[in-house]
Amino acid sequence: MPVLTRLIPSPVVVDIRPGALDDLACVLADERIAQSGRLAIAVSGGSGARLRERIAPSLPGASWYEVGGGTIDDAVRLASDIKAGHYDAVVGLGGGKIIDCAKFAAARVGLPLVAVATNLAHDGLCSPVATLDNDAGRGSYGVPNPIAVVIDLNVIREAPVRFVRSGIGDAISNISAVADWELANRVNGEKIDGLAAAMARQAGEAVLRHPGGVGDDGFLQVLAEALVLTGIAMSVSGDSRPSSGACHEINHAFDLLFPKRAAAHGEQCGLGAAFAMYLRGAHEESVYMAEVLRRHGLPVTPDEIGFTVDEFVRAVEFAPETRPGRYTILEHLDLKTNQIKDIYADYVKAIGS
Repeated sequence: MPVLTRLIPSPVVVDIRPGALDDLACVLADERIAQSGRLAIAVSGGSGARLRERIAPSLPGASWYEVGGGTIDDAVRLASDIKAGHYDAVVGLGGGKIIDCAKFAAARVGLPLVAVATNLAHDGLCSPVATLDNDAGRGSYGVPNPIAVVIDLNVIREAPVRFVRSGIGDAISNISAVADWELANRVNGEKIDGLAAAMARQAGEAVLRHPGGVGDDGFLQVLAEALVLTGIAMSVSGDSRPSSGACHEINHAFDLLFPKRAAAHGEQCGLGAAFAMYLRGAHEESVYMAEVLRRHGLPVTPDEIGFTVDEFVRAVEFAPETRPGRYTILEHLDLKTNQIKDIYADYVKAIGS
């Protein structure tokens, strides 16, 4: 009997809508998630703690754990705290740092993870990766996908708008990342997972082409769905290839070269994507991407996030060193300092002021 299908690691529940948090107890009552109802809920001291007061009465059997930050030590400590609790599942309630800590802790003790996101800053809320700070800077750790994802758009609107903007940049950068994957296939024969590429690209295109803005439920719905689909695309491919190319290499370069000045992840990825599209000769696409990023209040030139042209050129030149073995337009062109400066000048002229 031939294998006609493949199993895709994905959440059993995805609930994205205004008011979704009010039904969190119903989601957690699903026997596929928590058979006995014993839950360990990880929260931050900020948005998560405020939401705890709201939802704790509906989850009387839950144990609450406050997580101090987004370091590997925080995640290991959380795993140690919940290990003896005989829980059915771990719930990460908060932003990306809390969810990544909860992901790591849940994987460490062998429990499923429910991600309840309070902002849409990046595509990590449903990805098989936990990004945590460590002694060497920042590391990415493989973990299972969340078993459920809950995103209340009312809560998302209450978060600072910069988080939504960051998520926009991260989602749109998929388009550049998939183009880099296809380049690696043409030049080096790197295998492409067509399903993962399609999911990631269409997620990015849905955000890029949507006419709405950061305050519209319709747009926030599409953005949230795009970030979830991107995470699932990474699970399908088994790595971050569908969402990480030259755009993310440039982002990592900013983080490593200027750790105290780096901007939001999605801001840097969006800028990196627009420039990478220009590098590969997709000038019309680059200009359109820059127009959309501007419309949503995101940067398209380095000075808009506090960097000089020389610092940006340095970041682009250093970027390939951040992901050894990954082939993107940056590795393909192997540009020198003066070449990057010249192309950047052309890019600025093309996108206008």
